[in-house]
Formats: sequence, C-alpha cells, structure tokens
Amino acid sequence: MNLRSAAPIAPRLVAAVALGAAIALGTTGCTFITHQATTNVYPASDGVNVESTGGPVVVRNALIIATDDGSAGNLVAALINESDKTTSLSVTVEGKQLQVRVPAGETVSLGANEEPLLIENLDVKPGATVEVLFRSGADEADPLQVPVLDGTLPYYRDLVPDQG
Repeated sequence: MNLRSAAPIAPRLVAAVALGAAIALGTTGCTFITHQATTNVYPASDGVNVESTGGPVVVRNALIIATDDGSAGNLVAALINESDKTTSLSVTVEGKQLQVRVPAGETVSLGANEEPLLIENLDVKPGATVEVLFRSGADEADPLQVPVLDGTLPYYRDLVPDQG
C-alpha cells in the first residue's frame, strides 16, 4: 500500500465523522435546552390545584358541580394531608365556611370515596368561577378562582346537588 494513496482517505474520514456528529447534534441538541413538558404539574381534569393552604393539606382538581340555576353546588376535590397529624381543612366560599377532616398521610376524595361538600345558597351559575379560600394551617393562603360546572357531562351528572 502506498502512503500517498492512504493520505486522501484520512481527511474524508474526518470530514464524514464531523458531518455525522454535526447532524446528530443538530437533530437532538435542542433537547438539551428545551423544557420537558412532562415535568409540568397541572390539573388533569376541569378543576384547579391549590399548592398552598397555609398548612400541610394540598388540594387537587377542585371544582364545583352546581345546579342549573346555580343555587347550590357540590365541591369536588382530592385533599391530601402530607403530614403525620390529622388536620382540618377550612373551605370558604361566598362567605360560607365549611370544614373537612383529613387524616394524617391520607387522601380524602370529595365526590369519589367521600361525599362532596354541599354549598347551599351558592348563587353562581355553571360556566362561571367563584373565589374559594382553602386553609389548613396558620401560614399564608391565597384564595383562587374555582370553576363551576353543571351535570352536562355524564361523569358529573351524579355530582349535581339534589334540588328536592
């Protein structure tokens, strides 16, 4: 083998490897700086999540299923006590305060394994939102807008308060 004939192959090989590396980096390099959507925490349904209740309870997928005229509604949510002590969660809606006991380290699913909280004299029609304050401790907690829905969707139909 002649060294002169081998010399032109080396630059071609280097160029091919460099081109391959550039293509690989160009097609996958954006994942190094792009935010991964799967790391976002979001309510997987129609409700809202409450990260801070001023205490150990967090609220997931909170929503109110109301009668057609908005006169009454049922609060549906998952309440998660992240502490080792049983805690009460105070829920304030339209000046009305309701209490829920959440056992230590447990999840209470209002509307699933527990009865939803009935809010009488709600006066908020489906399609609107209502300000709700969830509080489970002495720390700061901010009210948020919770959606009010009706029983149009089949999986919410059984959660509409009785009007009788």
